[in-house]
Amino acid sequence: MNDHAMRAPAPHYDTTLDRAGFALALGGALGGLVVLLLVFAAGQRDVTSLAAAWMLGTIFSALGIAGAGGPLWLVLHLAGYRRAWHAATLGALISLVLFVGAQTYGFGFLAAPASDLRTALFRWISALGTSALLAMVAAAIALAMWRVAYRRVM
Repeated sequence: MNDHAMRAPAPHYDTTLDRAGFALALGGALGGLVVLLLVFAAGQRDVTSLAAAWMLGTIFSALGIAGAGGPLWLVLHLAGYRRAWHAATLGALISLVLFVGAQTYGFGFLAAPASDLRTALFRWISALGTSALLAMVAAAIALAMWRVAYRRVM
């Protein structure tokens, strides 16, 4: 066994309230940028509309991150799971669950239009595919937020 590797202390990451606030602001701004790019890709070219899309995207992204991600991240933080991959995984899982649920009528629990099994299967495959793309974007945003919020403490 390598005795040197056994004696190396595990890195510890810590944050402060101001860095967490800056991370939330960054997450909201990056979410707003994603909304802006989607609106631009849909064909909108009016500067006022694009600015409104970014502003509303920023506000609602920050609210979503704080509402859905905040309590879950607090649990992970208190449990000691503070690494970058924890943040990326949590961000991806939250967005995947939210977007799949939104596209599949609450995972099939809400009233959905009548369809055959094949149509429902394609709806689920489409929901998983598009939500996986958004989950990768959410993981990248979570990584950026983690980088702003956390510092290594020895």
